[in-house]
Amino acid sequence: MSEIHETEKEIKQHEEELKNNFSMDKFSLKGKVAVITGGNTGLGQGYAIAMAKAGADIFIPTFGKKEWKNTQEIIESVGQKVEFLDCDLTKPGEPEKVIEEAIARMGHIDILVNNAGMIKRNPILESKDEDWDKVIAINLSAVYHMSLAASKVFAKQNSGRIINIGSMLSFQGGKFIPSYTASKHGVAGLTKAFASEMGAYNVTVNAIAPGYIKTENTAPIRAQKERNEEILSRIPMGHWADPYELMGPAVFLASDAAAYINGAIIPVDGGYLVR
Repeated sequence: MSEIHETEKEIKQHEEELKNNFSMDKFSLKGKVAVITGGNTGLGQGYAIAMAKAGADIFIPTFGKKEWKNTQEIIESVGQKVEFLDCDLTKPGEPEKVIEEAIARMGHIDILVNNAGMIKRNPILESKDEDWDKVIAINLSAVYHMSLAASKVFAKQNSGRIINIGSMLSFQGGKFIPSYTASKHGVAGLTKAFASEMGAYNVTVNAIAPGYIKTENTAPIRAQKERNEEILSRIPMGHWADPYELMGPAVFLASDAAAYINGAIIPVDGGYLVR
């Protein structure tokens, strides 16, 4: 009987905890500041706008692309602050300066989204050393240095979220993109390595692995009838994703609702990997 009473007591306790400790406010980013690399264009712009709509102020290192007026107008229209910094994340010391500048302008930081990246396509026998160096520098080395700089701040404040952007090529070999594949496998490894150590500081480190998304980078593939049909045949949902379909997972991972998710590589792929 004592075991039954204890179980009933535990059930009551759990019910009280759910009633008192969980609310939809857990999904809010109100009062947070998110640093989103490359957040002025493409999917990065989507992450920036989504997090602003969830209540966060946004700091965007633009990495060479200076078109930010549209992003600024949208974010300010939802009542949030946004600041931009043109920089080169591949230069020594630059990631550390980005974090310092973000804190100087915004007061603090809570979220880092390592979104900036590039892709170079060539058959492996035609690979160029300079393409390898450029892709690894921005897709992997910059992710490491940005994550390390942010982690030092997050450890001191005993809180923080790091969200890396992986790919289907975090799991597969792909075609004609060895440098990109290597970098995205590396991002998955960095995510797990940082998560393993930073969890002790109440910092979560996770990655989103987008599937096949309608973006500027994928336009050449979508234009190839045979390759496009090959990809679609493996997606149970039957279509390429619109960019907005990745925004919910990003906001969720940045929020308190995801406080116990750490070291995950989350595919957002319409089921591509299950086939």
